[in-house]
Amino acid sequence: MTIPHAPTRAELIALRQRYRLERERRVQPDGAGQYRATDAEFSYYAADPYTEVAEREPVHDTVDVAVIGGGFGGILAGARMRQEGVERIRIIDKGGDFGGTWYWNRYPGIHCDIESHVYLPMLDETGYVPEWKYSPGEEIRRHAVRIARKFNLYEDALFSTSVTSLTWDEASETWIVATDRGDVFRATYVVTATGTLSEPKLPGIPGIEDFKGHTFHTSRWDYAYTGGTPDGGMTGLAHKRVGIVGTGATGIQVVPMLAEDAGHVYVFQRTPSTVDVRANRRTTADDVGAGRDGWARERRENYLRIVSGEPVEEDLVADQWTRSAGLLEKLLPSFRRHGDRTAFEAAYEIADAAKMNELRARVEETVTDPDTAAKLKPWYRYACKRPTFSDKYYPAFNRANVTLVDTADTHGIERITEHGVVVAGTSYELDCLIFATGFSAGTSGISSGNLPVHGRGGTQLLHARAQQGPRTLHGFTSNGFPNLIQMGSLHNASSVNFTHILDEQAVHAAALVAAAEAKSALVEPSRASEDAWIAALAEGAPDHEWFHAECTPGYYNREGRGRPNGPTAYPHGAVAFHELLQRWREGAVTEILQTRTSPQPR
Repeated sequence: MTIPHAPTRAELIALRQRYRLERERRVQPDGAGQYRATDAEFSYYAADPYTEVAEREPVHDTVDVAVIGGGFGGILAGARMRQEGVERIRIIDKGGDFGGTWYWNRYPGIHCDIESHVYLPMLDETGYVPEWKYSPGEEIRRHAVRIARKFNLYEDALFSTSVTSLTWDEASETWIVATDRGDVFRATYVVTATGTLSEPKLPGIPGIEDFKGHTFHTSRWDYAYTGGTPDGGMTGLAHKRVGIVGTGATGIQVVPMLAEDAGHVYVFQRTPSTVDVRANRRTTADDVGAGRDGWARERRENYLRIVSGEPVEEDLVADQWTRSAGLLEKLLPSFRRHGDRTAFEAAYEIADAAKMNELRARVEETVTDPDTAAKLKPWYRYACKRPTFSDKYYPAFNRANVTLVDTADTHGIERITEHGVVVAGTSYELDCLIFATGFSAGTSGISSGNLPVHGRGGTQLLHARAQQGPRTLHGFTSNGFPNLIQMGSLHNASSVNFTHILDEQAVHAAALVAAAEAKSALVEPSRASEDAWIAALAEGAPDHEWFHAECTPGYYNREGRGRPNGPTAYPHGAVAFHELLQRWREGAVTEILQTRTSPQPR
């Protein structure tokens, strides 16, 4: 088979050398330490610009299930619990409404990069058909609200509220939940669904606190300053000099919108993203076969199988994710690792190089200035950074009011002054500085220590993990922490479409609660069960460390420091993991149930 843009052996050797050189230009000695959290003196970057905090009395009551997090993980947990007959469900979120990342992120141009018909969960259950192939952020946020209303999740919800501690009370066998609003209530079960991209981060650039112009993080877009909406029309920027730091998935969407409305835009880039074809369009029910029962489940299962490397008869989504699915092997464990490893790696590198050649050619074909085009070309392997998609990003650099400032040779921005940004000795004066610097990937209140969880005997979950490493059964439950169900990526499955993963997790969490309620028991695995699961994760775990060690720095490889040590995800892919969970629920779920010693509070 002929591969377009396929490299010769000599070209492959040259590519490896170029990739290594480009990586070294961008590695910073402090790794992830180059970023700082939006707390303490920078807490205003994380303030809620959308909802005014309403005064209320603290709550002191008892609920069946407390769910921490009101994004899709928490909403799906609540919905699936409701389907199992759970009555009092309380969802707590620091945002002013449901939506999670789609509540906070409302920046101009915001869309999902996964097809909406597989990304938006519970389409079959709500009867909704997305209007676009790739939904804008507001459509997604409204769908989150739609699910919450359908399953009556607003009734006991607490918004603009952060949980400050979880404490297991041995006497009553309930969790005591405390919040920053003075709430202290009890819950028979606690589900943590705090997300993997929930803590915005800022670059640790010297002088960041000195800037006298206007500044904000893209996850807290300040429309009071810019004017307009996520659709554009930012009249407040008409004569402003605007700088944006960050060219990842967010920056790719924001830059074209700023280019249309701002007086001048300076795009500060450390590493260019891969930017593939988007081809967004309006869709109808007929386009996706939405007249059939179960159409959405069928479509998302088809998508999951493709990106996980499983065979399918037809590609129902047919976009750049599915067409490039073979290159996701270094991100998503799959059956592709079977067989002759040497032959696989050789073929994989050729396909990888061909795709990257295609993407670099797209830059050259679109951007008219040769110097700018050269700086926008991505020199790394496809799975080193999350792919992005846009038909407007590259054309934005053909405008006279857009300047690309590449910072690779200075290892980022040198410093920020009262009036602007300094790179390579050149000062760029700005009226507004916007940080599209993303989130602390994988960081939650629990992992950061901001939400201490104390289980049996007062043992703190974070301390236990520091001493003996993460210990779970299937990623959901841990010995010593009864009735605590954790949702997320640890010891679980992974996929580019994380809402699908979250829904499967929500189904499993609800099944655990239903089984415990039926037996009047506690949900808690034995140490032996944890040992067996950790061993299963290690058996057949992919060796991707060498690949990511050679990648350009980013959150996939901890800013060039390599992947975390030890198994973190199920090694045989999401499809196999979901099948494993279903078999376990049908046959072995009682193994996790422990006898109660106290009556359940009601």
